[in-house]
Amino acid sequence: MPHIHEKVDFTVEVFIVFKNKVLLRRHEKYDIWLSVGGHIELDENPIQAAIREVKEEVGLEVEIIGGKKGIGDGSSENKGYQDLIPPKYLGMHPAGEIHKHITLVYFAISNSDKILDATNDEEKTETCWVTKEQLKKMDLVPNVLFYAEEALEELGKK
Repeated sequence: MPHIHEKVDFTVEVFIVFKNKVLLRRHEKYDIWLSVGGHIELDENPIQAAIREVKEEVGLEVEIIGGKKGIGDGSSENKGYQDLIPPKYLGMHPAGEIHKHITLVYFAISNSDKILDATNDEEKTETCWVTKEQLKKMDLVPNVLFYAEEALEELGKK
């Protein structure tokens, strides 16, 4: 998706866990291992973006895991207010000389490890399910290693 704003965009990252393994994918542009994720589009909330990106990039159905939701269900009784699952982490990184991404990091579980190739040819890339021991042997950027280990710690037994 093209950038919405010239200086900053909001993005999601989803660390998906299945049976003590976390899913990583090699980013097609930067050639590094990352989680599944991408831009939040103008017509969606972060949870919708996270679920959409997972479906588009790896074909999985996931459940986003997070804190307790309040009473905002989007109903007219609540004047349209809707509670969202909060991200596990919030970060920011450069995405060009003047452009930045504010990233909402989510953890999710899947009931399958069967990966389907990306629906978009530009996003087709290598993916792998990785154990905690295998993570330590990979050349990962520090935040990806940290989030992947945290996701496994929290969700590995589910």
